[in-house]
Amino acid sequence: MNRVLITSIIQLPITKSKFIRCITNQCVLIVWLCACQYAKAQQKNFVIPDSLESKDYEYFNKNIRYNEQDSSKELLYAHSWLTKAKKEKNFDQMAMAYKVLIYKSNLKLQLKYSDSMVTAAKKTTNIELIGSAFMTKGIIYYDLKEHKKALDYYLIADGYISKTNNQYLIYKVKYVVALIKLYLGFYHEAIALFKECVNYFKDENDRAYLNSLHSLGLCYNHIGKYKLSSQMNQMGLSEGLRLKNLEMQYYFIQSEGVNQYFNHNYSDAVKKLTIVLPSLKRNKDYANETLAYFYIGKSYWSQKLQEKALPYFKKIDEAFQKQNYIRPDLREAYEILINYYKQKNDVEHELYYVRNLLKVDKLLFKDFRYLSGKIDKEYDTKELLQTERNLKPSTKYGIIAVCIVITSLVTMLVLFINRHLKNKKLFKELMNRRPNTHKPLISGDSNKETELDISPEVVAAILKNIEKFELKKKYLGKDMTLRKMAILLNTNTKYVTKIIARYRGKGTIEYISDLKIDHIVELLKNENKYRNYTNKALGEEAGFGSTQNFTRAFNNRTGLSPTYFINKLKNQ
Repeated sequence: MNRVLITSIIQLPITKSKFIRCITNQCVLIVWLCACQYAKAQQKNFVIPDSLESKDYEYFNKNIRYNEQDSSKELLYAHSWLTKAKKEKNFDQMAMAYKVLIYKSNLKLQLKYSDSMVTAAKKTTNIELIGSAFMTKGIIYYDLKEHKKALDYYLIADGYISKTNNQYLIYKVKYVVALIKLYLGFYHEAIALFKECVNYFKDENDRAYLNSLHSLGLCYNHIGKYKLSSQMNQMGLSEGLRLKNLEMQYYFIQSEGVNQYFNHNYSDAVKKLTIVLPSLKRNKDYANETLAYFYIGKSYWSQKLQEKALPYFKKIDEAFQKQNYIRPDLREAYEILINYYKQKNDVEHELYYVRNLLKVDKLLFKDFRYLSGKIDKEYDTKELLQTERNLKPSTKYGIIAVCIVITSLVTMLVLFINRHLKNKKLFKELMNRRPNTHKPLISGDSNKETELDISPEVVAAILKNIEKFELKKKYLGKDMTLRKMAILLNTNTKYVTKIIARYRGKGTIEYISDLKIDHIVELLKNENKYRNYTNKALGEEAGFGSTQNFTRAFNNRTGLSPTYFINKLKNQ
């Protein structure tokens, strides 16, 4: 191929200067083509060029810039580095070479190279390198939006890195785990981690510092602390200018645009979100691009500009169809579209978005099954499936099928109305319930004390301690048990059980659980910030050992789910 090119140049009737320029250009082209040929990621019989044969590992490391992802020259260096390490069976250097190839390759090859990096790292005794390899694999899965796999590898990485003194890697693990917590809705837990990362990375890594500020601002927005969110965004913009690192500037602008929507400054929200769209498209950041479309649509919708809002809501469905990308907060776009076309009597479009919402819910349930109770749905799966069937145009069914459908609908309607009325009644009763519904703890009934087979003096002392236990909210202790309570009351478990049963009419566990739930109910009724807490966070606030125990106890005590109660409070 090279001989043909040179021969063709010699045969041209051109001047000497033109000939030299042409020769030079063609040689550059030949060198570039050779570099590309060497840099093929899957070339099995790669041979290190003579010019690089004598180079050491430090040379390769110094000549690779990780931000130049399309550099064929650097791919040549990376493959030479890997080939040299394989030949010398240097697994540390093999792992490092694979990491370079990960940064220089597309997502499809990244997973392959990450597997090889982990394999090579595990053959060394360097736990930092092994932890870093697993973290790299987790980051790849996070970029692929496979958050569960990402979290699995982050936790494996933490198992290795936590045994080292490498503070940078330790805080890097904290950051990526915080990102997962943010995605899953554990905002308060994520905030604590992001604050640590901000303080550490401020003097260690400019980009990581700015990323941590941005993520912290997102968390504040999710829990309704819009002023704090704006402060983080403004700080991020200022710090970016100070550090001369402008990579995150438009992300802070986008975050503030979302924040302005929640502050009801809809025009400002649209302006800021529209400004950042070109940058997001240029970076192929479809996740944040989709988020921008959603809040532009929400801003127009809130201004009663429905026709302007609809194209932006449809972008959410386009992202789901093309990228299989969706988040719980973006789900609302489908509900808006379904209701819009329902009001327009446009059955075809209504059916289309109902079907797609079913697919969305299936995917969300798969990713969030242990958080599925947190996702507030206006349409549950059964109702959506029934709606889909009802909307399908069909002439096949006779009068029997019609009767079955009508009967099913009537039954569902009756059940729904009964459930709605029951929940409404329970909510009203709960709102009217006084903070302390317990009867006074008065000792003096000698018959009761005789039945208890406990001396009156001991009963009186225990009752007094129970009043202090309730007044000082000692029941909020983590996993409060009968034994712990007995210690706090300066008595034994037998006496506690008998006295609680006699004077409260309950078992001890039920008594403690009801006190915890009553406390949470009052917090939700009187302080708005708790209405933005997850069930997990509320459970921890009350001292429950698990989210499941909290939601079960809440339902047993009130007859309602925490999610229903919070939504009713928000809608008041």
